[in-house]
Amino acid sequence: MFKYSIGTLISKEEISEKVKELALQIDNDYKGEEILLIGLLRGSVLFLSDLVRELKTEVTLDFMIVSSYGNELESSRDVKIKKDLEEDIRGKNVIVVEDIIDTGHTLKKVLEMLKTREPKSIKICTLLDKPERREVEIEVDYTGFKIPDEFVVGYGIDFAQKHRNLSYIGIVKKEEE
Repeated sequence: MFKYSIGTLISKEEISEKVKELALQIDNDYKGEEILLIGLLRGSVLFLSDLVRELKTEVTLDFMIVSSYGNELESSRDVKIKKDLEEDIRGKNVIVVEDIIDTGHTLKKVLEMLKTREPKSIKICTLLDKPERREVEIEVDYTGFKIPDEFVVGYGIDFAQKHRNLSYIGIVKKEEE
């Protein structure tokens, strides 16, 4: 393991304001309808929890565990579904809630799989988007922040299962030894 430090990229207050904005957008888009929010674990759990508390729309929750990073700084691009949904999504309005979209490979695989299950609609909500890193085409419907090509942690996002508990989004900076 290498030595690193963490610098602040997005504050706790900025995150809170953005979550409220996203909830308002979703509420406006789904007036009078129900939605199923699918959280991609583990990174999305804090964002999803805060988002649900801000929504006025009737929601149901389900979760998937999907992995392509392991303990590395770079995606392996080998996407693994470790836990699938328990809910039947046929005929439902689905929003996949993601912590961060990087290359897009993970989300593309998840969307391909979910679309075969015939939802009424399927949209994507992400807290963080790294468009510079995109390798596959992904249309994001609700975006919190577009961020630079940096490795980030905090607010549910980890590095080797550490730093999820930070209340802000920080940049991991590798230190010289």
